[in-house]
Amino acid sequence: MVMAVLKESTKEIIRSTAPVLEQEGERITSLFYKKMFQDHPELLNIFNQTNQKQGKQPRALAGTLYAAAVNIDRLESLLPAIRQIAHKHRSLNVKPEHYPIVGKYLLMAMREVLQDSPDIDDIIEAWEETYGVVAKVFIDTEAAMYAEAEEKIGGWRGFREFTVIKKEQESRVITSFYLKPADEGPLASFEPGQYISVQVMPDYSKPAHMRQYSLSDSPDKDYYRISVKKEEGMQGHEDGVVSNYLHEKIEAGDTLNLTAPAGSFTLKENSDRPLVLIAGGVGLTPLVSMLNTSSVRNPDRPVTFVAAAKSGELHAMDDHVRSMAEGSSSVRYAVCYETPSVEDRRHPNLLKEGLVDEELLSDAVPDKDAEYYFCGPVPFLRKVNGILRDWGIPESRINFEFFGPSQSI
Repeated sequence: MVMAVLKESTKEIIRSTAPVLEQEGERITSLFYKKMFQDHPELLNIFNQTNQKQGKQPRALAGTLYAAAVNIDRLESLLPAIRQIAHKHRSLNVKPEHYPIVGKYLLMAMREVLQDSPDIDDIIEAWEETYGVVAKVFIDTEAAMYAEAEEKIGGWRGFREFTVIKKEQESRVITSFYLKPADEGPLASFEPGQYISVQVMPDYSKPAHMRQYSLSDSPDKDYYRISVKKEEGMQGHEDGVVSNYLHEKIEAGDTLNLTAPAGSFTLKENSDRPLVLIAGGVGLTPLVSMLNTSSVRNPDRPVTFVAAAKSGELHAMDDHVRSMAEGSSSVRYAVCYETPSVEDRRHPNLLKEGLVDEELLSDAVPDKDAEYYFCGPVPFLRKVNGILRDWGIPESRINFEFFGPSQSI
């Protein structure tokens, strides 16, 4: 997709705002969300309020604005990031009519924060033009994604009701939910690594909540599976409101509203290189989907699965991955426990105690000329990414997924 060409005068002004956006961007985006939600509370249904209160979403948007200013002469370089965000938007049912609302309040917040600038009118005009160009790319990209999701066999647009056919505890904090369409119609396929959005309403006096959960099994099943970690709430925040509701209130036979599978963190199945999957905590969910899929579609492809967890009681799907490794010469399995129990130390695949580090990955990965996929908490992502960079692994073979708004690692 080619973006519309901005005027040179516009690009010059946008470029000049990069330093102030680096300094004031989060203040602008925090004010933007506050004002928009005050006037349009219906949009609370779309946005994760926990990420709002923790500042993750304003921080992510501020980073996007800064990236646009820095890359204003080559906005096409942002297309991969735009596509990744567009997947999330499509999964959350973001619509074209939402973009003028966002633009209005974003420019309003920008004007308020930068009001002392002598060129404020020119700045706002330049950003209005730039926002229009970027918004059109989002709208067009998401329109294609909506059409693709709806037109595939078993696909749909918006929400579709699913029945929980089974609920299975995987660890002390992680539970899997097996889901089938309530209308008993066909089930849309997906790419291993993708996610769905779940809509719940724990409190009918408040807006509905939506959360995105990775599909944790292969696409060749007649069900979807999500494996949800029960998050502990923090005082004054809504952490865990959805995961706690799912764990405590949803049982087999209940129904949930889902959007169609989405996401760009997907397995490259046409590669001949070995596959290395590195999971931190509940970050194993999309990676188990990749492991299961590869074992069916390309059983001879070497796969190394590295699972890091605090301890065995928090380690989900260990029996499953262990049995796959025991039953296939193509699958290697390595475990790292931060604080293992006496019993954990007897795990046959325990390779290291403590945190993931270069020594662990060197011992676990027999062939560094591989495709790497990793998922987990941000500090874990930073550590693994740094190790792979030090190894000289090219960016094209480094793939990772954030749970929540994208951040810098």
